[in-house]
Amino acid sequence: MRELIVTENCTIDGVIELAGDWFSPGDTDPDVDRSDVLATLREQRENADAFLLGRVTFEDMRGYWPHQTEDTTGISAYLDSVNKYVVSSTLTEPEWENSTVLSGELRSEIENLKAAEGKDIVTTGSISLVRSLIAEGLVDEYRLFVYPVVAGEGRRLFEGATGVPKLRLVEERSFASGIVLLRYRAASN
Repeated sequence: MRELIVTENCTIDGVIELAGDWFSPGDTDPDVDRSDVLATLREQRENADAFLLGRVTFEDMRGYWPHQTEDTTGISAYLDSVNKYVVSSTLTEPEWENSTVLSGELRSEIENLKAAEGKDIVTTGSISLVRSLIAEGLVDEYRLFVYPVVAGEGRRLFEGATGVPKLRLVEERSFASGIVLLRYRAASN
C-alpha cells in the first residue's frame, strides 16, 4: 500500500505559511549552500509518483512552476511529469498536464489513491487540506524542513489539529544551510 507523506517547510516556531521571505524554493543566494537539501528533495521525488495538493496551493504552483524554464533544481521538471491530484469541490479543469481533480469525499478519495499501485504520495503546502488529512488519520509520515527563522506569526501545521497520533522521530538530518529535516511517523507504525 502506498503511503501519504506530508512534507512541509516551517520556521522554528512552527509557521508553515509563506508570509514574508523566510522560504524561497528557488533561492539562488551563492552564500547559502542548499545542495544537500536539494539532494534530499530529489531523493523524495524519486520515491514518489503522486503529488497531492489543495486547490489554492495547486493554483499557486500551476501559475509558477511551469514557467520556470531555467530551473536547475529539478523541481519544475518533476512537477511537469508527476501525477498531480488536486482536492477541490470547485475546480473542474486543472489546466496542468498530468493533473486530476478529486472532488469526492476526502477519506474515500485518499484511500483509493493509497490502495492503487505506485510509490509514495507527497503533499506540501495546502494547509487546509493537510489539516483535514491529519483529522482523518490518513497521514503516514511527516517530513518537516525546519528553517532557522522565527516568524512570530502565521498559520502553523498543528494549530487546532485534531486526530494527531503520538508521533515518533525516525530521522533528524542537519544541512549546511542550518535547515534541519525532522521525520516523524505515528508511534504505532
